[in-house]
Formats: sequence, C-alpha cells, structure tokens
Amino acid sequence: MVSKKVIVKNETGLHLRPAGNLCKLALKYPCKIELKTESRAVNAKSVLGLLSAGVKSGECVEIVCDGEKEEEALEKIIDAIEGGLI
Repeated sequence: MVSKKVIVKNETGLHLRPAGNLCKLALKYPCKIELKTESRAVNAKSVLGLLSAGVKSGECVEIVCDGEKEEEALEKIIDAIEGGLI
C-alpha cells in the first residue's frame, strides 16, 4: 500500500468534470484507489463517491493505492490532481 497527500489545485474543487476525469484515470489501474479527506474515505473509481466527498479548492486530500500497479497509479493520480484535473 502506498499513499500521498496532495492539495487540490482546481479552482472549483472536485466538481463533476474533474471528478469524472479522476475516475477515468483511476479505472485504468487494477489496484484499489481511495481518496481520503479529514472526514471520509471514498472510492476514487466512483464519480458519485468523489462528488460526495465535497472536496474544495485548496483542500488537502490523501490518495491511497493498494494492489497491482499501486505506485504507478499513485504517481499518475497525484500528477493529475496537481495539474488541475483538466
């Protein structure tokens, strides 16, 4: 299992489009991927789960990957979040 904390840089937070982009990226990897906030953990492979987390711009989240290709998944997801999830 690997994890890393990152600040959400998208100006509008994790709304529908960036959540969809993050979900699509997470679905490319066979490992379990979670996004954790201070109050909850959600499945990063679920758009509804990501939206339910209510992540705002500037908020710190932790990405946790567990399983096959976990390190690659973590690196790509962190890069996407730091890049604004365009």
